[in-house]
This record gives sequence, C-alpha cells and structure tokens, in this order.
Amino acid sequence: MSKIRVYEVAKQLEISNKELITKLRDLNISVKNHMSSLTDEQVDKILEVLTSEKVSEEPKVEIQEVKQPVNKKDKGEKNNNKKKNIEQDDIEPSVKDEEELSEILIPDKITVKELAEKLSKPVSEVIKNLMLKGIMASANQEIDFEQASQIAEDFDFIAELEEERDILEEFFREEEEDQDNLESRPPVVVVMGHVDHGKTSLLDAIRKSNVTAKEAGGITQHIGASVISINKQNITFLDTPGHEAFTAMRLRGAMATDIAILVVAADDGVMPQTVEAINHAKAAGVQIIVAINKIDKPGANPDRVKQELVEYELVSEDWGGDTICVPVSAVEETNLDQLLEMILLVSEMEELKANPNKKARGTIVEAQLDKGRGPVATVLVQQGTLKVGDSVVAGTANGRIRAMIDDKGRRVKAVGPSTPVEILGLSEVPIAGDAFYTAKNEREARHVAKKVQEREREKLIQHTPSKVTLDDLFNQIQSGTVKELNVVVKADVQGSVEAVKQSLMKLSNEEVVIKVIHGGVGAVNESDVMLASASNAIIIGFNVRPETSAKAVAESEQIDIRLYRVIYNAIEDIEAAMKGMLDPEFVEKVIGHAQIRQIYKASGIGTIGGSYVQDGKIMRNSGVRLVRNGIVVYEGQLSSLKRFKDDVKEVNSGYECGLMLEKFNDLKESDVVEAFIMEEIPR
Repeated sequence: MSKIRVYEVAKQLEISNKELITKLRDLNISVKNHMSSLTDEQVDKILEVLTSEKVSEEPKVEIQEVKQPVNKKDKGEKNNNKKKNIEQDDIEPSVKDEEELSEILIPDKITVKELAEKLSKPVSEVIKNLMLKGIMASANQEIDFEQASQIAEDFDFIAELEEERDILEEFFREEEEDQDNLESRPPVVVVMGHVDHGKTSLLDAIRKSNVTAKEAGGITQHIGASVISINKQNITFLDTPGHEAFTAMRLRGAMATDIAILVVAADDGVMPQTVEAINHAKAAGVQIIVAINKIDKPGANPDRVKQELVEYELVSEDWGGDTICVPVSAVEETNLDQLLEMILLVSEMEELKANPNKKARGTIVEAQLDKGRGPVATVLVQQGTLKVGDSVVAGTANGRIRAMIDDKGRRVKAVGPSTPVEILGLSEVPIAGDAFYTAKNEREARHVAKKVQEREREKLIQHTPSKVTLDDLFNQIQSGTVKELNVVVKADVQGSVEAVKQSLMKLSNEEVVIKVIHGGVGAVNESDVMLASASNAIIIGFNVRPETSAKAVAESEQIDIRLYRVIYNAIEDIEAAMKGMLDPEFVEKVIGHAQIRQIYKASGIGTIGGSYVQDGKIMRNSGVRLVRNGIVVYEGQLSSLKRFKDDVKEVNSGYECGLMLEKFNDLKESDVVEAFIMEEIPR
C-alpha cells in the first residue's frame, strides 16, 4: 500500500495545509502535521468529501457575488478587506509551508552534528529535539535514518535516503590524465639475483661512486631506497631484499619498479635464484638489464653467462638480441657509469612520465616502529607532489605528515614523482607494498582509513580475478575470466621440469594458453606460492612436497597445489580440467608427520625407524611417503607401527614410535614420514 504526505495532497487539491489538516481531523483521520503520511483509502475519502463540498458551495459563491452592493463604497471596501484577511490567513501558511519544505538527502547513518549542518540549525537545537523524543545523543554520536527523518520533519524538511556511495572506490579512483600535464620522471630500479652474486656490493659501489664532497662522507640515512645522479639525471634504487619482497609488493598491486637489474656472477653463472628472479621480473612485465658482476675474478667468464641466459630468452645485444648486458666489478668499481647510462637509455626509450601537479600517490617501500619517532614509513611518490602537512592514507594507517627525510638524511618540504622519502606522522605502521593516497584533510583521511578497516581487504582490490583452480578451470574458461593459465612447476630433477613444460605448452588451444612462468628443482617453497599468488597461477609438483610454511601461505592465498608421481597424470588432469571433465572423486588429506631420529637394523626383519610424531598422527592403515630434503623417495604402506614392544593402530603427536615401511629399508636419520588418507569428496 503506497503512502502520500499531507502537503502533497494539499498541493494537488490547491488548498492550504491547515485547511486540509482540519478536514482530516473532522473525518477522524489522525494526522500530526503536514509531513504525516496518508494511505490511498484516506486520500480517496478526503477527495470524496472535498468534491461534494465544492459542488454544493459553488452556487453560494455566485449569489454572494450578485448580491454584493456596488454603490456602497465603504461597505464594499470593508467586506473586501475582511475577505482579503481571510484569504491571507488561508494562503500564507500554505505558501510558508511550501517554501520551507526543502528536501535533504540523509545517509543510512549520520552524526547529530552533520544532521544539524544539513538542517542549518544549531547542534543544541537538534540535541534538544532528540531529548524530547527520549533519545540521549551527543554531537558526534550517530543516529539512524528513521530518527534523522523525524528530526527533519520537525524542522520542516523532507528527508530522503541518500544512495550509498562507495567512498573508497571514489577516493582510490585513478584520475584521467591529460598528456599535456605529464613530465619526465626518473626511473625506479630494483636489484635482483642469486645470493652472494654481489647485489648489495653493487648497490654500495654505485652509491659510493656518486657521493659528492658536500655530503661529508656518504649516505647518512638508510631509508630503503636511494637516489643516484648521473649526467644531471636521477635514478632511484629500491633496496629490496631480493625478489621475495619485490613479489610481495606486486602481490598488493604495487607496480613500483620500471627496470630490474639482474646481477649474475661471472665466475658462477646462472643459479636457481637467478632463474627465480628472471621469472619474477618477467611476470611483473619490467625491463631487465643484466649486470655481469665479479669480472675481476680469475675464473670470470662473461660469455658463459650470456650463453646460459639464452636458455631463459635473455639474448645479449652483442649476440643479436635485445637484452642489455653490462660486465661490471663492484669491488673495483668497473663500468658502473656504463651501467647507469644504460639505465638512463632504457628509461628514455620507455618514456617514463608522471604529473607532478596533482594529489600525491605512491607506494610504501618499508615501514617500521621507531621508539623515538613512532611509526616511520619510506614512501615512493609515483604521481603528484608530496608536501609536509599533507594528510595521507596508507591501508588502515592515516595521519598528517609532520616531517620528511630524504635518502641523504636531509629534511625536505616537498618531493615529486619517483622520489623516495621517509615520512613521520602516521597513526600506525603500514604494510610494505600498500599504496598511499593524499586526502583533503585529516578528517577525510581518518574516515577513509576507518572504512578500510571495516571492509575486508579482498573487497578493496577491484577487478582482481578469482584464484584459478583445476576444479573450476572449465567454468572460468567458459565465462571468459581465464584466457591464460599460468603454471609453476617444481620437480625432483631438472629433466622432469623440462618434460612437463613441453607437455603442458602443447595443451594450449584457441580458448586458453598455458604458460609455465617458473620451473625449478626442489620442494615447493614460500617464494613459489607468492609468485603463483601474484600471477594467479597453479602449482604442479612431481616427487616433491610443499614446505610447511609454503602450505600455510597457499591455504591463506587459496593457491591450488597439485602433487603427482607420474607426469602423465598431471597432463591428463589439466587436459580434463580444460574440457570440464575433471573427475577426481577422492582427495588426499595429510594427517601427520613423523621424523626419523634413530635407525635400528634387525636381522630377518628389516630396518626400523625410531621416530617422533611432529604433528597430527600416524595411523597403521594410512598411506605413507618418505620425504628426504623435500624429495619423495618412497610411497607406500606401513608394514609395522609399534609403541615400545606393542603393536598400535595410531600414534599421536608428541609421542615416539617405531615404524617399518613395506619393501623399503633405506631409512636415514632426519627423514620425514608423511601419513595420508584418501577422502571422498562430493562433486
């Protein structure tokens, strides 16, 4: 049943609100004021009465007009004045009511102070009105729409529910950029590579060679980033601790870097972490420059490094490719200027630009809690100009910038794009990789940070595709969500990795392309899971197991890890998933781990492993696999499980036991026995 306000009916009938309210009360229709609501039946009833009255009154009006004396001027004027006063009494309230019936938009929740501002009334009046209604509320206390609309009615306002705007979406929305406002900016560079190949030494050497005499001996402040100047042009280096942090930043949507310097030792060549760094940089879509370090060492062979890089599609320019390779020595500071010039050359080709004349936006590089200074964050400005006094938001952290310190330890008042700076004044320590934004004022910054706290982080990241799993792959292909299936492959030997990569790539079709973004030897580690999460990939393992930390991260990030003993099973599963016919009706559930701590050899029986159950439980009838250094060396059943001399069905965590494997005696200390069962899952 629809409802209509009294003033709206009065307006349609062209009578005053006062007159209509009187008529309604005569009809025993209870109304409080012109803002009261009427049902359809009540409206029909008043229309019927007023129509009949109008018909019966019309002749009287005509008779009155005819009988009105024309020649008696004074009497006529008196009557006219009387009539005029009556008309004013009727009309004036109506005009007044209609003038004051302003519409205001009120959200679902509003503070008393904000409501008073919308009504243009003192806060004390609104609080007083609430008290009369039995509601005790302070100026900053929130009231709901129903309470607010009642207050508005008392002050002659019509309250309409304001459509809920997505404040965060509006605040974080990227502004459209006018190409005329863009200016060249310095490149942002990250140094990656294998451990002990000289990443830190190279950075230190570059800084040392670019320190001016005025800086009195060098860098006085380490803020997680540094600015180097060459040929009157700046280059920003991020001191990230390897590719893990680089991927962690990318996982949170922070595309902070433009160029990756891949450091490879000339005497060591391409190593496993070098391959990981290459794959991480490629997945991020950043330009790679190879710095072949340690050319001063006797066993240095830069050509061998270039040859090995060809396998990973990094072909040196002097070999006809497009990858810049610079032979350097961090110890002897050889060719450092050439490396910096190559960085400037690449950045010039990339045409890196940003608008310095807008609100500042950027990325949190590092953050920590300082005992004396409170929350301290190193930020990299990517757009606009950041100034002391600006109010900023970074995740759930917010605040007004009290001070800014550059990489040389100097206090600065304003910094532009591609400039790292340390800021003080945040409410809490933000997360590295979070984006920061400039707000209009502290109030807006606090409000946005509060909204971020209320909303789950998953809902903040817009347009992020759901994690790919083999179970749901066909549906995502059909809906057009997945055009490219990224895969991370880990195996016990390099030959298996190559075999799988080639087999998987052959499965690509018109609807979806399969792309192996990383392949390596050894257990599935946390870095693999982070890469898979950042690239929306699945992980396939052969004769390997995930590390405990990797398994925990995979569960939180919802990464699909598939483990196989036979390559063909993996190929069949992915092929079936692409066709929507994947049908594993049983899923493996790991129930416990036991570490072998002592070996006993019994003649005529076999090898007994004296073990300690680390977590879960080991069951006599469960399947087991023996894992040695992350590699599966046996999979089968237990032939015996004992506690002291007694056969037992299961042993729980924290207890010791003796176990034997069926037809396998090559047990070694520190081996891990993983127990599992197969559970049927509903499809």
